[in-house]
Amino acid sequence: MPSDQYQGKCYCGTVEVEASGAPFAMGYCHCKDCRAWSAGPVNAFTLWKPDQVTVTKGVDSLGSFALSDASHRKFCTKCGGHVLSDHPAGEFTDVYAAILPTLTFQPGVHVNYASAVISMKDGLPKLKDFPTEMGGSGESMPE
Repeated sequence: MPSDQYQGKCYCGTVEVEASGAPFAMGYCHCKDCRAWSAGPVNAFTLWKPDQVTVTKGVDSLGSFALSDASHRKFCTKCGGHVLSDHPAGEFTDVYAAILPTLTFQPGVHVNYASAVISMKDGLPKLKDFPTEMGGSGESMPE
């Protein structure tokens, strides 16, 4: 497998995905929806163009949940393991960093930091919501 292809899978291995090339962004999301979905205080994301991500196994076991049109969250219907989220309006796919073990996670930003429940002092930019290119204010916050 070329070094620019990354394999990921759900918790039980029924659903497998492949991401090719490089993500156009990596970072942390602190919004309440990501926190609730991930059952954690922050969600680590890797963002890819949709044509860079393929479900290579278990597509019939891939469930979907959409609280809004902004995010279509995908999970394994056998184990409940979270796999990815499609964001149709932004035309990108978030493959959760935790399921891509060979991808070197290099976060570049915190988004929705105004909603943070933990502070992270790591020197990365902290955006109140989203970058302006993604429809946000682009407003920075202090660490």
